[in-house]
Amino acid sequence: MEPLDLTTHKNGRQRKLAGATLPPGHMRDMGETTSSEPEAEEETEGLIRGSDSEDRGRRRVRPGIHGELGNVLLLLFLYVLQGIPLGLAGSIPLILQSKTVSYKDQAFFSFVFWPFSLKLFWAPLVDALYFSRFGRRKSWLVPTQYLLGLFMLYLSVTVNSLLQSEGGPDIVTLTGVFFMLAFLAATQDIAVDGWALTMLSRENVGYASTCNSVGQTAGYFLGNVLFLALESADFCNKYLRIEPKDSGIVTLPDFLFFWGIVFLVSTTLVAIFKRENEHMKGRRRAPEETQSVMETYKLLFTIVKMPTVFTFCALLLTAKIGFSAADAVTGLKLVEAGVPKEQLALLAVPMVPLQILLPVVISRYTAGPRPLDIFYKAFPFRLLIGLAYALLVWWTPSVKQEGGFPVSYYAIVLLSYALHQVALYSMYVACMAFHAKVSDPLIGGTYMTLLNTVTNLGGNWPSTVALWMVDPLTSKECQGAPGQSCGSSVEAGLCAMEGGVCVTTLDGYFVESLVCVVIGLVWWLWLGKKMRRLQDQSPSAWRCRVN
Repeated sequence: MEPLDLTTHKNGRQRKLAGATLPPGHMRDMGETTSSEPEAEEETEGLIRGSDSEDRGRRRVRPGIHGELGNVLLLLFLYVLQGIPLGLAGSIPLILQSKTVSYKDQAFFSFVFWPFSLKLFWAPLVDALYFSRFGRRKSWLVPTQYLLGLFMLYLSVTVNSLLQSEGGPDIVTLTGVFFMLAFLAATQDIAVDGWALTMLSRENVGYASTCNSVGQTAGYFLGNVLFLALESADFCNKYLRIEPKDSGIVTLPDFLFFWGIVFLVSTTLVAIFKRENEHMKGRRRAPEETQSVMETYKLLFTIVKMPTVFTFCALLLTAKIGFSAADAVTGLKLVEAGVPKEQLALLAVPMVPLQILLPVVISRYTAGPRPLDIFYKAFPFRLLIGLAYALLVWWTPSVKQEGGFPVSYYAIVLLSYALHQVALYSMYVACMAFHAKVSDPLIGGTYMTLLNTVTNLGGNWPSTVALWMVDPLTSKECQGAPGQSCGSSVEAGLCAMEGGVCVTTLDGYFVESLVCVVIGLVWWLWLGKKMRRLQDQSPSAWRCRVN
């Protein structure tokens, strides 16, 4: 899974959690989604290491977590709530795909996944503006969670009409509402991350990142994987019911209404009963440093102007172009080919152990002085997996049987996804290790946040463009109605009125996959080496002069 103060904590994550599967918003880099894209978590070592001078020489008593178990559970619950709207947003593209919307519509909806990559830009405001009597973090946490609950209640009433309007799903309104949900969830993340540093004592502040990772993953799983499974009539009839029915156990309006009520009730309880600045006997709180909004923005601008940082940011913004078709479009193409969306979502479950172990294993190889060497070596492997995904999509229609797809097919999809995770995590962990290596320790939180934000944006914009370009690159012809064409939705309608049918002669996804791999290879051969050479820069080249 933040302005807390930018100098002590990281705030530019986009969560691509363990619940991520092939669809857009799910299969993007974990440092971008995915979290969900592990996460770029600012370590709290400085808070644990830096003890007050008056404590030096004393015998230090470590009270353990038992006295703060309530605070840990509250943090965990808040992060679970945060993951719910993110999981729901990740499920909407699959639902839209089953309603045959255009890929341009999917591209427009993909802006919903941008707020977690952009929250650096309003994080200083969340840190600086608050009502001191109510609490620095509660001033933002309470209203954002109330708004999240109200938006969910609004959606519970309107979502069916938005998805089933006469001219097709109302993409603009859906995007606007879910964008606000993601924006509010990102703002809540900033507030909760900041509160975590003071809610827990110095001895236990390390549990904050655990609560973040576990809570967001669980919330995303509930809002995405579990919802898609329980919403599917086929899944429920096959595995959960004795007598089949036409609908799933839950519906999208019911799910939204339930969690809207949970948000409102839990937020009210937190607002009334949880004091932000509680003092617990024998436990030391991490001090909150403050920094003005303008000072933070000036510091960010100063960092970006540094030649090495500017070059590195440019490379980060272009590095993932080669993976965009595979990461953003493949899952939707599989749904289009007939693969049940709930089955794709459930493939995330066996991936969880792998996603837990991979960072641990890979970090052993990125802990040295040249972590980007792993990034460079994994790059072509991930490009090849992109081609394998294209072959998988091409092969899928021929595998489909009357009762669905055989188990062997899902085994192959699972294997390909596992290989993709190995390459993705290798690049992600290497990149995060380099961020930690070059960040100026005097301003490490802001420095890391900036680099993580750029990394996230480097995955967002290529995915949106990749979705947008599928339709223009696709060629169709009208068969059965001479003189008609299928170049637009209007022409396709005329073709159908004349008794014809539009047939795809060239799928833009395959064109895009090939073009992306070529661009990726050029980047790897040319700019990839330039990125590796950045490791040869002296530490002073990355240090920021701050007055």
